[in-house]
Amino acid sequence: MAFLDGTVVNVALPRIGEDLDAGLAALQWTVNAYTLTLAALILLAGALGDRFGRRRVFLVGVVWFAVTSAACGLAPDATTLVAARALQGVGAALLTPGSLAILQASFAREDRARAIGAWSGLGGIAGAVGPLLGGWLVEAASWRWAFFINLPLAAVVVLAARHVPESRDEQRAPGLDLPGAALGALALAGTTYALTAWPEDGASPVVLGALVGGLVALGAFVLRERSARSPMLPLGLFGSRAFTASNLVTFAVYAALGGVFLLLVLELQVVAGSGPVAAGAALLPVTLIMLALSARMGAVSERTGPRLPMTVGPLLAAAGTVLLAGVDAETAYARDVLPGVLLFGLGLSVTVTPLTATVLGSVDDRYAGTASGVNNAVARAAGLLAVAALPLLVGLSGDDYADPAALQPAYRNAMLVCAGLLAAGGVLAALSVPGRARREPQVSLPPSCQAVSGPVHPGSDGPS
Repeated sequence: MAFLDGTVVNVALPRIGEDLDAGLAALQWTVNAYTLTLAALILLAGALGDRFGRRRVFLVGVVWFAVTSAACGLAPDATTLVAARALQGVGAALLTPGSLAILQASFAREDRARAIGAWSGLGGIAGAVGPLLGGWLVEAASWRWAFFINLPLAAVVVLAARHVPESRDEQRAPGLDLPGAALGALALAGTTYALTAWPEDGASPVVLGALVGGLVALGAFVLRERSARSPMLPLGLFGSRAFTASNLVTFAVYAALGGVFLLLVLELQVVAGSGPVAAGAALLPVTLIMLALSARMGAVSERTGPRLPMTVGPLLAAAGTVLLAGVDAETAYARDVLPGVLLFGLGLSVTVTPLTATVLGSVDDRYAGTASGVNNAVARAAGLLAVAALPLLVGLSGDDYADPAALQPAYRNAMLVCAGLLAAGGVLAALSVPGRARREPQVSLPPSCQAVSGPVHPGSDGPS
């Protein structure tokens, strides 16, 4: 449900804007309200599962997600939809880390890899099916069914969960980092609001106040995490050069990913005249390539070390994004879109598995969940900020997203910015990521820092 909803909504944005008379800022918040609460709370949600029971917190998340999905589908206006999407993100944060933690706790060690592989594969399939399903629902019924589809899925999950054993972390440290979670959410919310509102409101007192408040909250968050007994974001992890470099590459790559997946779907529908189904299917090859090649790239990375694939992959994706910048009113999919999509997908496939392996390999095995959760949060925050900042950088505001003459040049410039981010990620990997297939000395954390979260998938809020 969580992976599906990330990709379904992007396809529905033009119809949502038309039906609810929503401007670009409202559409940005339709995407970002969900990502904001998910990114801000996913680490805290993992800790809640460890403390109160993973099955219990998972089920709360599933029911919460279903109820707020219904609220999204019934929303009478854009403001209500954005509020419901923010609450939906809370549900996604509760259920996403819990699902992987349940597998980790419930399967014998020799069966665990297959169970987690199935979890990852189904997440990838959801990312692939989402745009197609969303496009079909929008075209055949209404954008509202992109949210209502979650209700029967949630009912099946709740019934099946009767057979799931309860588990918790008996060695957890007492207390939760609620102040850290609040400061992190304020930092993301303030900067995101300022970037989203700036194109229409300019440097107004409210916009500047939100920006300053977000930056102050960010500073306070860092200070809090340095001194907290059970920090939500253990800063000691960043003592590893490989961990720090990999997360910087993650930020660059997933920021570009968020921009491409948002704007290409709009460009294909508004400028190129594609229907929702065709626009939703345009990026399907990316997920198929990743499903086919990601495991193989893990073996390649073992032989070459992570530096080479993490350098080549973002550069390939950057080249594909440059090709996609040429999409216009005369575009033919096979000639003008597919080559860029294939190159983009190949670049992501080369990048993601070595990146994840480097993140997890830079800390002791027992803290792999914490490292994965941090990397997940970095990826989601990157997509959140990209969706907020790109329209400001390229001059999109108001109803420009629905005007082909305004959208076309802004889209081209945005794709070039995304290509630049990807290229920067490749250069950063070349300069900072270990070059040999070995582990550097691992970072150890106090037991209080352990948390559980799933690996990042491109398409949970973009293409995961």
